[in-house]
Amino acid sequence: MSQTLQSLVEQHDTSAYCVGAPDRAWLTYGHLAHQATQVANDLHAFGIALSDRVAVVLPNGPDMAVAYFTIAQAACVAPLNPGYRLDEYVFYLDDLGAKAVVIDEAYDGPALSAAKKLGLSIITVHSKAEAGAFELKCTDSTPLMAPSGEPTPDDVALILHTSGTTSRPKIVPLTQGNLAASASNIATSLGLTRDDRCLNVMPLFHIHGLVAAISATFQAGACVWCAPGFDALKFFGWMQTVRPTWYTAVPTMHQAILARAPRNKEIVETTPLRFLRSSSASLPAQVMKSLQASFGVPVVEAYGMTEAAHQMCCNPIETRKFGSVGVASGPDVAIAHETQSVLTSGVGEVVISGENVTPGYENNVEANQKSFFEIDGKRWFRTGDQGTFDDDGFLFLTGRLKEIINRGGEKISPLEVDDVLMDHPSVAQVVTFSIPHDKLGEDVGAAIVLKEGQLVEVKEIKAFAADKLAAFKVPKTIVILDEIPKGATGKMQRIGMAEKLGLL
Repeated sequence: MSQTLQSLVEQHDTSAYCVGAPDRAWLTYGHLAHQATQVANDLHAFGIALSDRVAVVLPNGPDMAVAYFTIAQAACVAPLNPGYRLDEYVFYLDDLGAKAVVIDEAYDGPALSAAKKLGLSIITVHSKAEAGAFELKCTDSTPLMAPSGEPTPDDVALILHTSGTTSRPKIVPLTQGNLAASASNIATSLGLTRDDRCLNVMPLFHIHGLVAAISATFQAGACVWCAPGFDALKFFGWMQTVRPTWYTAVPTMHQAILARAPRNKEIVETTPLRFLRSSSASLPAQVMKSLQASFGVPVVEAYGMTEAAHQMCCNPIETRKFGSVGVASGPDVAIAHETQSVLTSGVGEVVISGENVTPGYENNVEANQKSFFEIDGKRWFRTGDQGTFDDDGFLFLTGRLKEIINRGGEKISPLEVDDVLMDHPSVAQVVTFSIPHDKLGEDVGAAIVLKEGQLVEVKEIKAFAADKLAAFKVPKTIVILDEIPKGATGKMQRIGMAEKLGLL
């Protein structure tokens, strides 16, 4: 039965902690419920109705976490990256049809300028002593009272944009039911209880942090401590202070943490960790094994995307498989023909169906026609990922369909090449990508970061790859970098990498 965000938390112990942060007292579930009521009353007083879009531009931390969760119960919340520039804010705010923008009381950046340019209401956040407790004020002199009302599971609660690496970003609406279902799926797959404590370092303008770290924690009646962003230099200090039972991150964050783990061994050994979670990009098996050896707990890889309100598959904590994104963990997951609307076996496009899946892209008939199909009344969503199941039901991804390299008709999985190059003893990070070729159409390129203190020539790495890969899969071009360019959420993006590195 479909739920709403409010229904996830209404039965919890009101005295239990739910949100923490540096230098602020813990917020309880009782205070979270009071905050949600106050936010709803304030938004309605400011003229914001249940169907109105409210953009939120706040730094990572407890106020952002609670603003997301409470505004989503009274309107449609649209978190935006605080790092955007003026033109980006103008585009996203206009594209969303935002009615108001929520910013910190001291903020004087481009989001404010964009809001004024578009004539939007400006709502400011005034923090209180408890983590995530705040007062809202509106700069409009005479706002009109909006009608109040309780959201239903079918009401849109959250709006996010896709990354738009190859086309105009698409608007993804997620309903109350989508978010509640995904939060429950994650909490169940991880076995979360009220005794768990999450250390959140994920950005809170992205589905991973919003649902896996915040919503799933709230669903379980547990607590989350919100860092002001990811910082590998501060991570172990936070761990010592917070004593988390788990954290969730993208692979590049895990790798940065792993590099500092040996010098923080005592903190690791005295922290009551139960597991680590990785999602949003493929976690190299080599990194997973090193994480498990360093932290002494299971590393759980999960598979998610915005259109699924995050999680689709997850490795069970007890039975994990290296290189797999796990078993179906919430929605139904299957393999479909890449161009025909039929389910199949073997290697094909990963498709999903379930309560957590978006109703469809907003104002984009063409994208919906390409992305959704029905079989016997059941609606399936095409993820754009290629993969296959093993006999135990574990899903193995071979790459994004758009990222598969077509070298003169030979199809190459970037993930396969990544995996081989990561086995080189001097390699710390790698991303394989397509480079345009005048005769073959595409060729293979790779960007590599070496381990600290290592020196190795490109020809040696190519020779290493040639011993393990067919000749056509060996990267023609390898670039050794101090740091691989990443997107706003810390993911390495294959599409456009050749251009970013000047290899066109």
